[in-house]
Amino acid sequence: MVKLKINNEIFEVADGLTILDVAGIAGIHIPTLCHNKDLPHYSSCMVCMVKDKLTGNFLPSCSALVQNNMDIECSSDDVNNLRRKAVELLLSEHRAECEAPCKVVCPAGYNIPLMNRLLAAKDFSGAVSLSITQIGSNEFLCTNCPGYCENACRRKKVDTPVSIRNMQIFVSQQIKPENYNHDANNILSSENKVKPDKPSKDFSSHIGRLEDGEQKEWLKECKDVLKRVREISDSDSAASESESCMHCDCRAVDNCRLRDIARELSIKDPRGKIINSPIQKKININTGLIFENAKCIKCGLCVRLCEESKEEPALCFINRGFVSIISEPLTEDFNNILKSKSQEVIDICPTGALSLFK
Repeated sequence: MVKLKINNEIFEVADGLTILDVAGIAGIHIPTLCHNKDLPHYSSCMVCMVKDKLTGNFLPSCSALVQNNMDIECSSDDVNNLRRKAVELLLSEHRAECEAPCKVVCPAGYNIPLMNRLLAAKDFSGAVSLSITQIGSNEFLCTNCPGYCENACRRKKVDTPVSIRNMQIFVSQQIKPENYNHDANNILSSENKVKPDKPSKDFSSHIGRLEDGEQKEWLKECKDVLKRVREISDSDSAASESESCMHCDCRAVDNCRLRDIARELSIKDPRGKIINSPIQKKININTGLIFENAKCIKCGLCVRLCEESKEEPALCFINRGFVSIISEPLTEDFNNILKSKSQEVIDICPTGALSLFK
């Protein structure tokens, strides 16, 4: 047995456990990014650092084994400062936007990317339900809005902006009074001057300056031939125009451990970004797997998950040192990898670097 202190509380535990294991048993929260209990330890992100007060050393709690007489501090100012520096370093390379520009500038905070995805999938009942949820008991703002969303639409720099405002108006017009448990006329009336709540200020990462050619990377998620429709008069025109959305938001916006930890540590996104990986979307046409290296923090979870698999090519590290990145093997095409484990690597990824095309 091993006897040690964690946050001034004495523990006697079995030999062979990590500090993170014991902290978890004790209900002490230590943030992690590169750790998974079912995979070998890697200790790359350094977000789980703790301090042994006896030696003054900082240790990665996910891999450091408990030892007799340790006196571990998990939440002191110097520990949290070190964690902040580790996350800030990760964010300096994290060229991604949590929220699409159209949603960021929307005065009502409507979830425009999700609406576009629902319309493109011809899930019109889902689109109406989303509209009801977003309007709530407030005034529907799109009717009299000058279209801030379209002015911010990234597609504008390629050809013409997506007809976001008209699609939102069309969907709102499909709402029937019976959809509400209360007076729908009051909800949609222009006389109702109650403003919707602005979204709470949340951590959001940014891309930084776009290099030549990076703007068009988002077009990879659009059809090669599109029927653009400015005036939205029916469900077909709404579905057609929604397919021109470039989906420049992050699919992991509500399920990103990097964002959660940045929020937890009150970290702001660094203004300058280190361009270690260009904005690039690799799409596996066989599985629908999307890989965006600029969002990758090189935690190695996806690599370790598949390193024992011999049946199919998987993701791996290539290059050395600072320019090391995760990629398909140099001898393989991206369309040939992870034919059976795409969803598994998506589920284990702590950011939106891996996602599914839909």
